[in-house]
Amino acid sequence: MTTEDKPLAGLTAVVTGASRGIGRACALGLAQAGAHVICVARTQGALEELDDEITKATGEAATLVPADIKDGKAIDRLGAAIYERWGKLDTLVHAAGDLGQMTPVAHLEPNTWDRVMAVNATAAYRLIRSFDPLFRRAPAARPIFITSGVARRPRALWGAYAASKAALEAVVRVYADEMENTPVRPVILDPGVMRTRMRATAFPGEDATQWPLPEAIIPTVVNLARPDREPELLVHFEG
Repeated sequence: MTTEDKPLAGLTAVVTGASRGIGRACALGLAQAGAHVICVARTQGALEELDDEITKATGEAATLVPADIKDGKAIDRLGAAIYERWGKLDTLVHAAGDLGQMTPVAHLEPNTWDRVMAVNATAAYRLIRSFDPLFRRAPAARPIFITSGVARRPRALWGAYAASKAALEAVVRVYADEMENTPVRPVILDPGVMRTRMRATAFPGEDATQWPLPEAIIPTVVNLARPDREPELLVHFEG
């Protein structure tokens, strides 16, 4: 087995939103590239199905963390557990996301706004806050945060989601600037349009077969996670 076959061998990765969509694809792809993957999602059953798939593909089990990404204390506990077991964290894919309501800003329910901001933006800050010491202990950490084009090109009905992704991008850009003199290289990854459940919710009735499956992004994510590569801060996936 060559290094190119397993470019992430010996590395440890956390994937949020790992039970479905882009998160699930990234968890499987990182595991196939040799990383030990810590899979975070709310649904225990879906995590166990993912673990079975990872074990079948790689012969190695993942670490499953059933948790709500809105729970900041749970993120802190996860950071402490990673420190105790591995002492560092090489990569993170924050793929957990919440679309909220497709509705005019004036019609948004406050609890929906709060939930979307908590999942998409506040969780990114809490992950950075908890994992920063672990990133600094890795030889060349590559934390990856999934964004959306509406963060930079907001449009009608996307208020909460667009605002939350814009906030995520701002936080990660600040963190990247703070990491300039370290080996830590945060990445903002825009996957573009993909065939996900979130896309189907936003565009019901659309012919989804025209869009790539989430698995198409795996090579890009693996490449971004490699410690021997110097990634750009903002990356657009061209499926």
